Amino acid sequence: MRLFLAILPDNGIKDELCFVQKRLQMQGVKGDFTPRENMHLTLAFIGEYGDPGFVSEILGEVTFEPMRLVIDGFGCFDDSFWIGVKEDRGLETNVKRIRKALADNGIPFDKKKFMPHMTIARRIEYEKGFPTDAPFPAGMDANVISLMRSDRGKNGMIYSVVDEWSVF
Repeated sequence: MRLFLAILPDNGIKDELCFVQKRLQMQGVKGDFTPRENMHLTLAFIGEYGDPGFVSEILGEVTFEPMRLVIDGFGCFDDSFWIGVKEDRGLETNVKRIRKALADNGIPFDKKKFMPHMTIARRIEYEKGFPTDAPFPAGMDANVISLMRSDRGKNGMIYSVVDEWSVF
């Protein structure tokens, strides 16, 4: 079972991400654009792990800080485009607490440096150089952290919520 911890953006942020995707398509960008229902900000990627109940138990004991997500900036990793998220003390604190809880309990996760972003397109093809269609600022109070499951479906990945924790 592929697992990850994430924040699911509200409709305002999803609207802006979809608008950026449309503008990119109008500029000739081709690729696999992230479906609206799959948009998320990954806090920790666990990967293949067979005991989501243990992950839920461990994270149920973590105290989370309030967070504010504000989208800001536009960039790419190899053949993927993403929208950045402004630095936020609560977000950084929560990521550290999540990763510490996972590490302390032997739950494997990707230990790459946390760079808050939401991927909007993968396997892109674009011949004109890097497009500059950055998003308009949109923000939300992030009140929920979700344990997500990723399954390969007939038309791409299907993400579903396994458990959630409120942020106070």
